[in-house]
Amino acid sequence: MTPLKNDRLLRVLNHLPVDRVPIWLMRQAGRTDPEYSQLRKKDGRPLEKLFSDVEISIKISLLPKKLGVDAIIMFQDILTPLTPTGTVFRFAPGPVLEEPVRTLNQVKAIRQLDSETQLRTVGQIIKGINEKLNGELPLLGFAGSPMSLAFFMIAGSSPNQKHKDILAFIKENPVFTQALLERLTELTVDYLNYQISSGAHAVQLFESFADVISLELYEKYVQPTHEKIFSSLNPNSPSILFTKESPNLELMLQSGAKALSVGNCIDLEAAKKLAPEVIFQGNVDNKILADGSKEDITKAVCKCFAETSRKNHILNLNHGLLARTPFENVQHFVNVAKDLGGI
Repeated sequence: MTPLKNDRLLRVLNHLPVDRVPIWLMRQAGRTDPEYSQLRKKDGRPLEKLFSDVEISIKISLLPKKLGVDAIIMFQDILTPLTPTGTVFRFAPGPVLEEPVRTLNQVKAIRQLDSETQLRTVGQIIKGINEKLNGELPLLGFAGSPMSLAFFMIAGSSPNQKHKDILAFIKENPVFTQALLERLTELTVDYLNYQISSGAHAVQLFESFADVISLELYEKYVQPTHEKIFSSLNPNSPSILFTKESPNLELMLQSGAKALSVGNCIDLEAAKKLAPEVIFQGNVDNKILADGSKEDITKAVCKCFAETSRKNHILNLNHGLLARTPFENVQHFVNVAKDLGGI
């Protein structure tokens, strides 16, 4: 692998000194970037076609380079590894599954994933991004957590308006839920290790619905998947656990992830006192970038740095960029972070 010119992110993940806090953003490629919007409009194809188009995925992944971020994350969807298993989502424009997965027989019919042969385009995208970067920045891979994928599969579409129904179904069907999560955990390990072997410098696991999952269900179903995944990944590649606005810090600390990406519900100063050697990522509120002034953004960055003392910290948001976020606010966030993040 080409030596990195900017290795701040990896240095922090490996507890090595840096000159300033590294910064990247979830959903930094797309949504808020006018160049991405123009590309989508000109191309005209549904998202699943873009995700499988190596050249376009590489181009979109690299768009945030102009912001001055310290890492690139692959442009892809968390549903990508489901397609070879027979669970095929199409985007119209949001994800739609013709038959939601709600029976044990459907779980048994999910085919085992062999990423190396069935998801070659993902490997090609990772290799292509690294070739274009030529060591300029590290590349992050990622996967949706087993429970996040399960939410989509049970809903048969975006789960955002169906949380109560999905959680009720999970509680009422423990045998189904356990079987589905076991199948998806195996898939996730294979997929993330393939990304690492293809050239991802680090990987992030997205627990995207952690904010609506009770502690009881988190302990019963979510935590075991995290521990299994992080213990099964290539130890030479750092891993990050993202849990959307989850207060379950003690469980997150037991996950085995190298770094924890936390929401606003976590007091970073208190978290650092509890676990001073743990690397924390986050946790500026994405709504501040969407709706706040530049002064509000600067204050939020300063507050975040004050809470972590700029040690063992990767600056990011509490969640992904919101679609309504002005692009100039994103640029301001990065600029302020670089100006004030010196150690």
